[in-house]
Amino acid sequence: LISALWNATYNQIYAANAVYNKTALSPLGIADRNQFQGEALFVRAILHFYLVNLFGGVPYVTTTDYMVNNSAPRMPEDLVYDKIIEDLRQAETLLPEDYLTGDRARPNKAAVQGLLARVYLYRGLWAEAADMASAVINNQALYMWEENLDAVFLRESSTTIWQLATAYEGRNTDEASAFIFTAGPPTTVALSDDLVAQFTADDLRRTHWVNAVTDGTDTWYHAFKYKQRDDTGVTMEFSVVLRLAEQYLIRAEARARQGELIGAKEDLNKVRNTAGLGNTTAVTQEALLAAVLLERRLELFTEYGHRFFDLKRNGLLDNALSFKPGWTSTDELWPLPQSELLVNTALQPQNPGY
Repeated sequence: LISALWNATYNQIYAANAVYNKTALSPLGIADRNQFQGEALFVRAILHFYLVNLFGGVPYVTTTDYMVNNSAPRMPEDLVYDKIIEDLRQAETLLPEDYLTGDRARPNKAAVQGLLARVYLYRGLWAEAADMASAVINNQALYMWEENLDAVFLRESSTTIWQLATAYEGRNTDEASAFIFTAGPPTTVALSDDLVAQFTADDLRRTHWVNAVTDGTDTWYHAFKYKQRDDTGVTMEFSVVLRLAEQYLIRAEARARQGELIGAKEDLNKVRNTAGLGNTTAVTQEALLAAVLLERRLELFTEYGHRFFDLKRNGLLDNALSFKPGWTSTDELWPLPQSELLVNTALQPQNPGY
């Protein structure tokens, strides 16, 4: 599984590099060339973002030269992030304000800014994170807040910044296929009782985004953000990667980190109020940061690893996951595939604990 993910990700990075390099030499018009190159840089950046968060230091691959790639060395995490930011800042200058297609499946400038906001947050660049999130939030010509929780993950949602299209019309998301089950016990995955217990009785996300399945004795829960598991003729849901609520939570945390507590509360309350909750009671900076972290858990669960990455970047993994059998601190990173270490010695050493 780990080897397959590593190889698939670098294959996609190779494809992005091929697009970037080939379009630079193509007779395409300037608008088309900028679109393709901006998209390639965005894809390259987000793929490296997930690699560095899963594996730590990784090669940042920018060429299609297989001889260079076969011996590419691991790069320290800070330098990987520098490269990600460099690619995204260039993509921001290349991509247009508007979407190329109406389904928001091809990134625009705001998608780049939304990802930059996340990257800056992870690097502790609070002012930059808040600024990038604000650029997206203030773009009300494209993004309008949605009060109906059942509409947030629909294909045409006004809060979606970037989403992945399905393979063909009528097919819906891989998330629904993976998460939804109709009988228990579940054969693959289920929501933890601890997560479900974190939702208060008046939290609308509990009733709209979580579904219970019981056999009369035991009860299990699955994510129900995406509701269409089967072919619907016309696709109703795409996989949302970047959305507006995350930007409010990014700005809330970034503002709180800088001591801007009033603005942080306003952003946090925007998300809470839509979930049917009252304003936060947090007063101090420490309490407000804890409230944002909890809200991220309840808002972003099952969305591309937010919870694991949040615990990791806040140094809370051991506290949260010590109950897991065999858990050790070194599990915060995945092992590099052994097959890759044998082929490319520049990837050494293996991550600790493996």
